Amino acid sequence: MTSGPAAAMHVAELWRYPVKSLRGERLEQAEVNWDGIAGDRLVHVESGRGLVTARTKHRLLGLAATLGDDGVARVDGRAWWEPDVEQQVREAAGPDAHLVPFDGLERFDILPLLVATDGAIAAFGHDGRRLRPNLVVGGVDGLTERSWEGKLLVINEVVIRLDSLRGRCIMTTFQPDTLEQDVDVLRHINRRFAGTLALNAEVLKPGVVRVGDAAEVVDEPG
Repeated sequence: MTSGPAAAMHVAELWRYPVKSLRGERLEQAEVNWDGIAGDRLVHVESGRGLVTARTKHRLLGLAATLGDDGVARVDGRAWWEPDVEQQVREAAGPDAHLVPFDGLERFDILPLLVATDGAIAAFGHDGRRLRPNLVVGGVDGLTERSWEGKLLVINEVVIRLDSLRGRCIMTTFQPDTLEQDVDVLRHINRRFAGTLALNAEVLKPGVVRVGDAAEVVDEPG
């Protein structure tokens, strides 16, 4: 059984975050592999205390991460290992912060993909970038995504399992461009959406996804 108006559902946005906790890049198409979008979270920030994220060092959100044609993660246009990039990271995250490459599944907080919908973002009432999705499905009515746990999202040959609603954190309280904080944003998520928005997801069948591609949500075979 299909959920929602399948004929109208489509890929509205694609996002990649080559460096964990930094600002991501919007894509027109993406290769979706077993471990998510190719080039996602290839590098992260560490300090002497371990992994550092924007949950505690929100200024990291002000640095822009992209993936070069050579497959190298870049920060504000420069290769992640360059000394001036390291200095920027230290200014944002502390004097012992540094960037580290990583390609294991542990680089994701929960699962390799985060899927959001335009209907839920509209109900949220704030910039959807606060949710840091990989894929935004358009043409979705209201909070329909909340009935999608355990279902499959099918886009061309790509099959994505929608596992569970994502619990949201303090990172949603920072405006993506100005980094101005509004803690009421998280209070609103907790009050209206029981603390969850968008869906943790995993890839069951890889392939290429493009903005505008038709999307369908179906029940997982029993």
